[in-house]
Amino acid sequence: MRVLLVEDDPVLASAVRDYLTRDGWAVDVAPTLAVARGCMPAPYVTVVLDLGLPDGSGLSLLPLFARQPEPPAVLVLTAQDRLSDRVRGLDAGADDYLVKPFDLPELSARLRAIVRRRAGRRTPTIERGAVTIDPAAREVSVNGRPVELTAREYALVVALAEAPERVFSRSQLEDTLYTFDGGVESNIVEVYVSRLRRKFGRAAIRTVRGIGYRWDAAGATGAEADA
Repeated sequence: MRVLLVEDDPVLASAVRDYLTRDGWAVDVAPTLAVARGCMPAPYVTVVLDLGLPDGSGLSLLPLFARQPEPPAVLVLTAQDRLSDRVRGLDAGADDYLVKPFDLPELSARLRAIVRRRAGRRTPTIERGAVTIDPAAREVSVNGRPVELTAREYALVVALAEAPERVFSRSQLEDTLYTFDGGVESNIVEVYVSRLRRKFGRAAIRTVRGIGYRWDAAGATGAEADA
């Protein structure tokens, strides 16, 4: 899943980016309002937004995020800790508010929580037929049997399984997996889809001719079923 980190402190931005990357997120960093605006439109699932930026308040970006075809969830991350600041941020459209200093595991947990709420899930796990995904532990199983996945395989499974009714184009899946500075090979989505079909079953990911791919819970029976 892809996240935009709007933060002007390079040390903090690097620490947050590295932690979230290890936790399975694809992270773009924007140190100013201008750079953040230039990142749009992009399919961010969520935005981590500092308020005190060199060229203005991060709150001024909230209308821009709200106008996106699929508006990202926004977590405000700031040193402004007065109650009035928190109320103003939430009333302006933010989904959550975390005050500096903070713990990186809490930031990641809050991101998972707001994404879960946006997706309409009541439980912390994603249940799709025989497949169970635990975003907190980054664990995936089929019929209770663990499935070993690389970071990008995991990100692709989560994107598809979170919205099983949706057909994703190849470019949409590329945008989910890669940041702006990450090189994308021409057939990389097809490569990952092939790998996942071997692990979950050939019918787990359906090809919709001329459009892209979608998740099929009934087809996700595990690799052994196709042996």
